[in-house]
Amino acid sequence: MEAAQDVGGATVRSVVELNVGGVFYTTSLSTLTGEGDSNLAGMFGEKSSVERDAKGKYFLDRDGVLFRYVLDFLRNKALVLPEGFRERERLRQEAKFFGLPGLEKAVIEHAESPAIGKRPPGYITVGYRGSFAFGRDGLADVKFRKLSRILVCGRVALCRDVFGETLNESRDPDHGMSDRYTSRFFLKHNFIEQAFDMLQEQGFRLAGSCGSGTAGGSTEQLKPGVDAEENRWNHYNEFVFVRE
Repeated sequence: MEAAQDVGGATVRSVVELNVGGVFYTTSLSTLTGEGDSNLAGMFGEKSSVERDAKGKYFLDRDGVLFRYVLDFLRNKALVLPEGFRERERLRQEAKFFGLPGLEKAVIEHAESPAIGKRPPGYITVGYRGSFAFGRDGLADVKFRKLSRILVCGRVALCRDVFGETLNESRDPDHGMSDRYTSRFFLKHNFIEQAFDMLQEQGFRLAGSCGSGTAGGSTEQLKPGVDAEENRWNHYNEFVFVRE
């Protein structure tokens, strides 16, 4: 049977399920309260209460992605960040909020490390599904590109390094592995040139590309509300970028 502890009139079991800014974690109460003088320990202490979300998880209104590094530090008493980590200042703010001076010091030391300037090699594939729209109702025959979503495939740490906050990870929640690959990321914007600029700024170059062509000859029955003219020009393109 799990041990339990009273927190502000509520019972917190030794295994704690958290919702941190929409990202879910499972950890132990001893990990969360390991730094006895920290604000985080105080949140789960006898005189504090933590709100629960609709599923009963304890809710912290903080950056859910960065909280993984807070937990890693509490578990291992050391800070290990992925290659090319670009959010050190934000992680430092999280360390301040949770009252973890040891983590804050480790973040500063990591930023001053001479190895920070090195960029790891690797590949990133960017793809998009798009179409062309046309002028109607007597307007000029305007043709312009429409993108529904820009997909990103590659090593997770590398994708985060390049695209930062513009990377949407909602379709691929973290699985706890520090060096894994995914094909389920996409960007929060629909500007393919912006994605190319970000890759170029990080030292990537185009290695290859391919496209599906359009569906101009398709006779398939369309779903209600789908524009037949636009559907004729649906296409998919992929671009492979490399940093050596």
